[in-house]
Amino acid sequence: MATIFKDLMSGLDEVDAFLSGKKAGYKVNLPAQVDVKHIRKRLKMTQSTFSSTFGFSLDAVKHWEGGRRTPESSARAFLTVIAKNPSAVIAALHPQLRQLNSK
Repeated sequence: MATIFKDLMSGLDEVDAFLSGKKAGYKVNLPAQVDVKHIRKRLKMTQSTFSSTFGFSLDAVKHWEGGRRTPESSARAFLTVIAKNPSAVIAALHPQLRQLNSK
């Protein structure tokens, strides 16, 4: 319990330092490579479904999977989130599906 409290206090101290201008923002460490095909296959989606579900162009998905292009940093960040929690991304991007599923 003490460890959780220390972690929370440390986090609050970091936020306070950031808000007061004593500390700059954080550097995000993105993977240099993202295996788009692996993510898509794990979600059991076609390239077309994957692209339309997450807002990528179909051509981009094909080029990423074929190794002809590498996703830019913002796309790698988004793909990392998709890989970690696809249902949260789908719920955020398609709120109408949540409404349909709750009926």
